[in-house]
Amino acid sequence: MERYAGRVAMVTGASSGIGAAVARALLQRGVTVVGVDLRPDRMKGWQLKDCTGQLHPLYGDVSDEESILSVFKWITDNLGGVDILVNSAGLFRNSGLISAPLSEWKLILDVNVLGLSICTREAVQDMLRRGVDDGFIINLCSLAGHIPMSDSRNSMYFASKVAVKTLLEGIRKDLIARKSNIRVGQISPGFVKTEIYNAATGLPDNFWDSHFLEPDDIARAVIFMLSQHPRVQSNEQLTAYNV
Repeated sequence: MERYAGRVAMVTGASSGIGAAVARALLQRGVTVVGVDLRPDRMKGWQLKDCTGQLHPLYGDVSDEESILSVFKWITDNLGGVDILVNSAGLFRNSGLISAPLSEWKLILDVNVLGLSICTREAVQDMLRRGVDDGFIINLCSLAGHIPMSDSRNSMYFASKVAVKTLLEGIRKDLIARKSNIRVGQISPGFVKTEIYNAATGLPDNFWDSHFLEPDDIARAVIFMLSQHPRVQSNEQLTAYNV
């Protein structure tokens, strides 16, 4: 990770859950972090005494292209550009194909697929323009992108994660064709103890009494991927609770 000390990472969905854990882990290793979220004020209360990196909380709506572009402009104007992008923002909704309204489908795809794609496009173009050849794009995917769907109500969410998996391979091949050493990878966790599921599914209070992954587990997976030698292409990490 020493090569990224003092460099700039943009983390979406950074105010809570996995995004917050990733942002803190990067800050602890001296990385300058731009935390992008709909609720950036939540980041201002963080205790960062053990962190040597600088945190810049910014409002950004990944479902809105203009909002994303304004974030990248701020980063360019104030920090020079992005060296690491962690696409952590994500949305879960019960959204089957028979009864769910279009608005629910569109919201899932706008956040999980199109927002991720716009952030990736802008970050890679910025890196290529500045001649950054050791940049890294990391997507937070899901085991949902790898396993059969268990509940038909989750069909659009599962479809969005399959799309994320496919898009990663597309950007990897594009970068190879450009002879770029910018690396890409994705972390695909199972259930992680975050607030993303509770609001969508009305889970009971004792749901998390069972053993699930913690956000810090996923942050460590991100750091592991970033810390590999530049010759190592770590495309995929599947992370599940050991039962």
